[in-house]
Amino acid sequence: MSFRLALAQCMYAPDNDNAKMARTYFDLAKNAHADLIVFPEAFMGPYDDERMCYVNEPEPLEGTFSKTIDSMAAEYGIWVVYTITESHPQGCSPFNTAILTDPEGNKQGIYRKIHLFDAQGYRESDRLSAGDRIVSPIETTLGSIGLGICYDVRFPELSRIEALNGCQLMLFPSAWVSGQGKVSQWETLLRARAIENGMFVAGVSRSDPGYIGDSCVFAPDGTLLARGEKTPWADMPKVMIDPEMHKPTVGSETCDYEALIIADIDLDRINTVRESTPALQHRRTDCY
Repeated sequence: MSFRLALAQCMYAPDNDNAKMARTYFDLAKNAHADLIVFPEAFMGPYDDERMCYVNEPEPLEGTFSKTIDSMAAEYGIWVVYTITESHPQGCSPFNTAILTDPEGNKQGIYRKIHLFDAQGYRESDRLSAGDRIVSPIETTLGSIGLGICYDVRFPELSRIEALNGCQLMLFPSAWVSGQGKVSQWETLLRARAIENGMFVAGVSRSDPGYIGDSCVFAPDGTLLARGEKTPWADMPKVMIDPEMHKPTVGSETCDYEALIIADIDLDRINTVRESTPALQHRRTDCY
């Protein structure tokens, strides 16, 4: 079985209307005959350090933004993964939530980011609440799909648990912060999660100033299937970048780091790789 995956490597919309921008990418995905489109982390609003935007912005799962994206999935007949800033039912800081919606516009999977990015000078936990459970792979007409978000890729346990439960494609919508060595870390981690589990792994990163772009899709043997261009500031610390100097240009032929990245996913490759290198079967659970 095979299908076409599309990664929407984009910036935050300059007019603050990411739902309108989503339609641009849905159009591109439809024209490319994609079956599934994945948007990056912090898709509903800007991803910054201002706590007030996380206080004022959150919506419930059936809020306006979510309903709009779900309706586009139905309109275009495409599976979609996107993220929202989800309001907390107890009034605490919101969740960073990924949603998988089917081509009829129905939510089929919901994952709340469990590993918050309290590292490299950032404190995600100051403005967001952590989820408290791993979501089992979601059975779809395209195969079994697992969800993680950005920093989650640094924790191999998450992907391994998904793989042991039948995951065939692991998706990481991300806002991977730029800086020295960050591109190689991103690519290495995604590739490692694919190789060690013998499954497809894809990560789509924002391409706003301060983020790397460089969205990637890896096959179960670690082969790179598709990659978006890294941003001009990918190797620069985010604090050194002036976001006012760089504006989104969706649809511009001159802006390679804003693009729809396409990869064809042949799920039969999983069996081929696992038969050749049955690492999952060789795990010594009696020793660890």
